[in-house]
Amino acid sequence: MDILYLMILCSVSLAVVFLVVFIVNARKGQFEDDESPAVRILFEDEIKDDKKDSGDKND
Repeated sequence: MDILYLMILCSVSLAVVFLVVFIVNARKGQFEDDESPAVRILFEDEIKDDKKDSGDKND
């Protein structure tokens, strides 16, 4: 019966820790922008004109 009390205490403590972490991150604005990461993949990236090193020194 003692182990049951210990398991209940541990689970409630872990739940409180997760709740505190969630509240702290929510107040910092961690979950503010949930739309742009989903549509970011739809936008094209800028085309970069990097010269590739082909090994020729005379270019």
